[in-house]
Amino acid sequence: MKTNLSSTMTTTLCFDFGNTRKKAAIFHDNEIKEAVVLSDDSTETIQKLIKDYTPDKSILSSVIDHNPELETILESNTRFHKLSHLTKLPFTTPVGKPETIGADRLALAAAAVHFYPDKNNLVIGLGTCVTYNFINKYHEFVGGSISPGMEMRLKSMNYYTAKLPLVKADSNLPLIGYDTVTNITSGVVLGMAMEIDGFVNAYKEKFRNFNVLLTGGDIVYLASHLKNKIFADPDLIFKGLYAICEANNP
Repeated sequence: MKTNLSSTMTTTLCFDFGNTRKKAAIFHDNEIKEAVVLSDDSTETIQKLIKDYTPDKSILSSVIDHNPELETILESNTRFHKLSHLTKLPFTTPVGKPETIGADRLALAAAAVHFYPDKNNLVIGLGTCVTYNFINKYHEFVGGSISPGMEMRLKSMNYYTAKLPLVKADSNLPLIGYDTVTNITSGVVLGMAMEIDGFVNAYKEKFRNFNVLLTGGDIVYLASHLKNKIFADPDLIFKGLYAICEANNP
């Protein structure tokens, strides 16, 4: 709980609602202090967060149909901003239909521009889907790719077959599986690692100098299997949300 903080310190509450998890992070000034996974987005859950941390500001990134009362609660208790295509962003989006860009991808692009403003950046988000987001050194979000995430791949093999089991991901796995479980984990985890390396190599052919930023809950399974140099940061989306909140809610 928030206690004994300087009266000049600003507390910001950042919400990231994805298809798989609902998460929140608490910033004291520009430093992330805590990140939590929420059991739900009920009125009681949100009110408890506000009571515990008494935030000055808040921002919401949501790609789901969230509790409609959430925004009202945040507006009543904080200086609130909802991330959308209308948000003031530190980059341009010269792509078709910018209003269709997911809020999570906007946050990742903002983080890249904030921390590596003079670089081309390829930001890879490991969520329900894997998103590849390229932001060039001119601060243009030029687009990328989307593919199925790890859990989606594991579940789909169980759902669309008669006998394949639902397997949990594991980072400790063989190249050559020796039973059904290790065959599946090898195919999914190493397959995703090879996909990511393949995309990075393809970008290398087009752009000589760029950063590769990796974030999302599946980092623990994939980072050790990647051959390319990456910057792994599980809190990158929250840092992007904080930067956006500061730009839109000074």
